[in-house]
Amino acid sequence: MLTQPRSILLLVLCLASVGASAGDIFVRQAEGQSTVLSNVPQGDGFSLLLAAAPEPVAPVSLNPQPAATATPLKTTLLARARTYQTWVDEAARRSQVNARLLHAVIATESGYNPLALSRKGAVGMMQLLPATARRYGVADSRDARQNIDGGARYLADLLRLFHNDTRLALAAYNAGEDAVLRHGGRVPPYAETQAYVPRVLDFYRRFSLASL
Repeated sequence: MLTQPRSILLLVLCLASVGASAGDIFVRQAEGQSTVLSNVPQGDGFSLLLAAAPEPVAPVSLNPQPAATATPLKTTLLARARTYQTWVDEAARRSQVNARLLHAVIATESGYNPLALSRKGAVGMMQLLPATARRYGVADSRDARQNIDGGARYLADLLRLFHNDTRLALAAYNAGEDAVLRHGGRVPPYAETQAYVPRVLDFYRRFSLASL
C-alpha cells in the first residue's frame, strides 16, 4: 500500500480498531518521502509499525465432566465391582455413604484387589492404614468385607467432619483430615491428592452410569 506520511496515523488507528486482523503491519520509507505499508514485507528497510493482536486463548473449564459424557467403565472393572456389590451395598446402608462413591474409592485405591499393599503400609480394598483399621475395629484388612465396612465408616466420618463436602472428604481420605484442616479446609497442595480427588470423582460419575 502506498500513502502519504500525513495519512499514516489515520491508517494505524483504523487498523488498531479492528484488531489488526490482517496481521503485523510493516512500514518502509521509500524514495521521494513516500511511505510503504505492507503486511507482507518484501525486501530490506521494513520495520514493524503495528503488531497483530494475539489469538484469544480459550478459557479452561473448571466444571466437572457431565455424567452423560463420562467414559464407560472397563468390562473387567465392572465385573470386579459386581463381585463385591453385595458387601459394598451393605456397607453403604450401614454408613449412609453412597454405594457408587464407595465403588469409586475402591476402584481408585486398589482396583478391587483385597490383597493390595501400598508403600505406606495401607492394605486391602479401601487401602486402610493399620491405625485406621484399629480405629474402626477391622481385625483383618485383607478380608474384603471387613475392609469395605471400615473404609465406609471412615469416609462417613470424614463427610460429617467436612459438612458433606465430597471433595474435602476424599482429600482427607487420601492425605488425612489433619492435612486438610492445616490447609484451611482446602484440598492440600500435594500432587498425589490433587490427582486423587478428580480421579475418584471421575469414577463416581462413571459408576453412576453403570448398571450395578
